[in-house]
Amino acid sequence: MSGGGATAWEAERTVSAERAADLIGARFPRLRGATVEALATGWDNTVFLVGGEWIFRFPRRSVALPGVRRELAVLPRLAPRLPLPVPVPEFAGPPSPEFPWPFWGARRVPGRELAEAGLPDGARTAAAAGLGAFLRALHDPGLVSGLEGELPRDPLSRAEPSVRAPMARERLARLAAAGVWAPDPAVERLLRDGERLGTPTAPVVVSHGDLHIRHLLVDPESGEAAGVIDWGDLCAADPAVDLSLAYGGFAGPARTALLSAYGPVGAERELRARVLAVFLCAALAEYAADTGRERLLAEALAGLGRAVAD
Repeated sequence: MSGGGATAWEAERTVSAERAADLIGARFPRLRGATVEALATGWDNTVFLVGGEWIFRFPRRSVALPGVRRELAVLPRLAPRLPLPVPVPEFAGPPSPEFPWPFWGARRVPGRELAEAGLPDGARTAAAAGLGAFLRALHDPGLVSGLEGELPRDPLSRAEPSVRAPMARERLARLAAAGVWAPDPAVERLLRDGERLGTPTAPVVVSHGDLHIRHLLVDPESGEAAGVIDWGDLCAADPAVDLSLAYGGFAGPARTALLSAYGPVGAERELRARVLAVFLCAALAEYAADTGRERLLAEALAGLGRAVAD
């Protein structure tokens, strides 16, 4: 769906498994000779499994570099406060002539992306409840007070529907033009309602910043939440930024379980979260269609329906 032009996920710098093995072995002698396998590719990072137990992330785009540095600085302090595993950097590769950007490695967090796990909506209650408890801990006011000076405040305006709704419409229009998605009047009503909201005035919390169906890991057999990955957009923001996954990733009893574990969510915050869920699902659907990821595409399109469902 790139139409032949550059896309937001186009890499500025790529690293092959062979190159990653050279860089890791040169910097960390204990991992020299370990197997290095390509594991995943995202918008901002290429990810490798090293020695069967370590995950190494190499930036693909310069825009990701502030987030890489923030992950290195904050995740080791954040992890002990959270009820689900998150990556904790144990290997930090500084910029060098061989690779001019920082990279890092952490123990593998088990589980599969919710987007790839194949869990039907009716089998998501356990994952939803676990995520709700996780977000309650992450959004604890005491947590943000110790990190506030180190975290940018919602730098991408994700809690502002007046910013995100027009961006969502652009992506949805491209999906519709490509025949990938049929326009839904309920989605347009949601975006229009959200645009009436101004900037949020509630206190900010520690926010994952980009919490969607690829960044929640689940156990495909038990259906339980297993971990939360990819913290490059870590920031201070309105809780709606993370609660968007409650509406894009869950519906019915599963969403009820998530919100019961999390706590009350007012109507305005819910609207902000729903608008962001539409944007994120549209962005993921466009990415999936452009890169041939059929399961992710199906999940993202389903998320558009969940975002407007009761």
